[in-house]
Parts: sequence; C-alpha cells; structure tokens
Amino acid sequence: MKKVVIYNHGKDSIPWGEKTVQFAEVAKSYGYAFESPDYQEHSDPDKRVEQLLAMDLSGYDEVVLIGSSMGAYVATVASESIKPKGLFLLAPAFYLPGYRQTEFTPTAEDIRVFHGWQDDIVPPENAFRFCRKYRVRLNLYDTDHRMLSAMPQLIDEFSRFLAGFGG
Repeated sequence: MKKVVIYNHGKDSIPWGEKTVQFAEVAKSYGYAFESPDYQEHSDPDKRVEQLLAMDLSGYDEVVLIGSSMGAYVATVASESIKPKGLFLLAPAFYLPGYRQTEFTPTAEDIRVFHGWQDDIVPPENAFRFCRKYRVRLNLYDTDHRMLSAMPQLIDEFSRFLAGFGG
C-alpha cells in the first residue's frame, strides 16, 4: 500500500521548516512518503487550495493531510475533494477576513485540531467554533500561534494518529 503525508505550511512559513522536518520523520517511520508543497508564491489561501488539488495523488492508496494555520485551511478545504484518511490541523486559520470559505465539509476518517491558548493570530475561539460545529476533537496547549513549544506533544499526538490507521 502506498501512503503519503502532505504538509501544508502557513502563510509566512516555508515548506521545509522546523515543524515540517519533525513531522516528516514520524511519517517516514510509519512507511509514508512525505510531501511539502511550496506555497510561497501565493498569499491567497484559495490559490493554495488549487495548487494542492493539482497534485497527482492517484498513485497513493492513503493520503493524510497536515496543515498549519493557513495550511490547515488549505488542507480542510481540499479534503472535500481529496477525501484523505486523516486531517491533522495546527492553529487552523478558520473564519478570518479574506478567507473565502467559512462553511466546510471536512472529509476524513479522523480529524484532529490543535491550538494554542496564547495564539494572537487566530483566536482559539475560531478552532472551538469549528470543532463544535463538526464534532471534532480539539486539543489546546499553553503556546502561541507557531506552537513550537508544544512540538514534543504534537509529535507524540501525530505518531498516535498515524498508528491509529494501522501503520
């Protein structure tokens, strides 16, 4: 079975930053290929969705999407078409001005949302609103928008998340 994890970076992030590398190590340990598209050319989140949907995923039996901030919006909107096995969302940029979609149809077998209490970019209330509406598990950490101080916990969560798929 061919499996892939696709990491969708945030608005001002890079495709292979600190978080990406750590998630890639976990994914590879479970036999997943790992992709991190470069979205830096587009500041419009919906252009990034189009870029993700243009990827050829036909060779994969299982797709897992990770998204951080704007990347979580991208992964969630794209999930409606991709129908991944899992959605793993960090500080999702939901319900913000300039983001076209405010109603979602998150499509995945398992969806997890992680947010920081001290996030001053995307209020934690936005994650709660999404999770309440779609009945998704919300995990809150005492960290800021980038969530770097919570990375050890997030890596553990991601490992358990992938293990839950029989990896």
